[in-house]
Amino acid sequence: MDNFPTALFDSYEQDFKQIIDSIRSELDRDGKEGGEERKAALRRVIMDLDEADELISQMVIEIQAIPQSMKQQYQTRLKTAQGDLDRYKKLSKDLQSQSARAELLGRGRVGTPTSDEPYGHISDRSRLLTGTATLEDGTRRLQDSQRVALEAEDQGAEILMNLRTQREQIENSRDTLRTADTAIDRASGTLKKMIRRMYQQRVVTAAIIVVLVLLIAIILWEKLS
Repeated sequence: MDNFPTALFDSYEQDFKQIIDSIRSELDRDGKEGGEERKAALRRVIMDLDEADELISQMVIEIQAIPQSMKQQYQTRLKTAQGDLDRYKKLSKDLQSQSARAELLGRGRVGTPTSDEPYGHISDRSRLLTGTATLEDGTRRLQDSQRVALEAEDQGAEILMNLRTQREQIENSRDTLRTADTAIDRASGTLKKMIRRMYQQRVVTAAIIVVLVLLIAIILWEKLS
């Protein structure tokens, strides 16, 4: 596995581009379809948008670990990806609204109002409620995706803060070890000086003893002779 700090970001970005291409293809085809096929295409677009939103969240987390010297260009790429996602979210929402409105209008033409059934075979109010529920469901999905993205961003910021704290602790420990190492070196030098002086004092003491012994021997020899 590539350990380069941008490897995961690049991988998520590549997956994101593939999903965006798939969304673009679905939306382009949606304009040529109708009925159930159009609904299925919009459902696939919604699922792809949710997956793309999750990839954006992962990219937001990974960009925190990129070195500062490289972060600027990756932030630009992230903003571009977020802009593409927002644009297709808006386009998808507009197409969902158009689809719901077209469905309501189509049902209105099928159910011809009569004096006995002033709202046709299917109540206009029921159709409006159904369309509103569909729009609310799509809005709720978008809000959930946004919430997941914000939670992932908060978690990424918290992880980054913890890593920074641990790094500071490691640096402080390293400084403490360096200080202790310096103190040990100084203490070792002091001990070496003390040992050297001790040996010097022993030599001086031995020399004095030898001189005294010689003096005593000379004095005794002179007295005896």
